[in-house]
Amino acid sequence: MSLEALLVVSAALFGVGVYGALSQQSFVMIMMGLELMLNGAILAVVAFWWGSTGGNPEGQLLAVVVLAVMAIEAAIGFALVANVYRVRKADISEKLRRLRH
Repeated sequence: MSLEALLVVSAALFGVGVYGALSQQSFVMIMMGLELMLNGAILAVVAFWWGSTGGNPEGQLLAVVVLAVMAIEAAIGFALVANVYRVRKADISEKLRRLRH
């Protein structure tokens, strides 16, 4: 696969993530959009690293660590969403305007 093809896939992932994060009101969909944006950015970084080092796998270990941190972050985020739903019975972002005050 060429660097250009990887960057096109990365841009598509990032674009779908931006659309998903900005167009939805459900917390789960917003978090999924953010995860897609992060995956697109990681794919671009790994593609550039692969293109500049000739396939040396040292930089790809950083991507694996970032993906592990993203999985932990998603688990914590979903736990927070579940707790907010239990306490306030709010599953969309519009119902939580009181949290600002």
